[in-house]
Order: sequence, then structure tokens, then C-alpha cells
Amino acid sequence: MMISDVLDSKGRGVASLLPEDSVATAIGVLADRGIGAVIVQDRWQKMQGLFSERDLVRLLAKHGAAVLSRPLQTVMTRAVITCRLQDRIEAALTTMTVHKVRHLPVLDQAQLVGIVSIGDLVKYRLDEKALEANVLLEIARLRVSPAEPPLPATHAG
Repeated sequence: MMISDVLDSKGRGVASLLPEDSVATAIGVLADRGIGAVIVQDRWQKMQGLFSERDLVRLLAKHGAAVLSRPLQTVMTRAVITCRLQDRIEAALTTMTVHKVRHLPVLDQAQLVGIVSIGDLVKYRLDEKALEANVLLEIARLRVSPAEPPLPATHAG
């Protein structure tokens, strides 16, 4: 299965903020939408970076609550690892593992078309495996023939 299949299932909406928006604003978006990351884009929709819960935890540990007023452009992850619509789910999971990231913006010919999290990919794979298991169970049920009727008793005589 491909990343496009995951986006078709979960949707292609992407939460984004401007580089000058504050960390506090980003926290509000993360909390309101129940998501783990937002894309930081300029006014022309060009991706500038990504801000995630992990970024927030590191910032709070290092700088405390004073970080809440800082603009995202000063604290976001700039080197964003991405994937493409046609990438296989397994390849995206490998990329996430190797680069130790939990979110991958999805690009189609350099345009942002969605974002997937490690949770999205694992859920999709689990759903896929459950469907496969159900299909195999159904095939097994169809192959089991009903019990044959007993043969008539014969008496030796």
C-alpha cells in the first residue's frame, strides 16, 4: 500500500501556521485539533518547517515557559523529512525510524498535499492486517465442507 491510500482514508487536511505565529498559538492548534504537529508555511504556502510536540517538550525543558511567546520561525524544525504520495507505507515507516521523526509531510510534485504520522501508518497497517486475516478466515470457512451424511448400516447375514 502507498501513502496516497492512507491519505485517501484519513484525509488530506493539513494544519499550518505562519512563521511569525507564536509557540502558544501552535500549542492551541495542536490541542484543539488533537494532532502532534503543524506545518509552518509562509504567506505563499511554501513550507518553511514543522513544529511538533517533541519540539515543544525540548523547548520547555531548555527555556521554560518564556518560550511560549517566541515565533515559530525561531524554534521550528527546518530540515523537514518528507515523503511522496507514491511512496510505500513500509518505506515511510523506515524513513521515520531512521530519522527518528513521527510526522512526514506528503508532497506531490513539490506541493504539500497532506501529512502522515507514525500512528496513521501503524493504524493503516493494522487495519490492513485485520482485513487480510478476515479474508483468510472466510476462505478457510468456505473450504471446510459440511459433515458427510453417515453411510447406511449394512448387516452381514
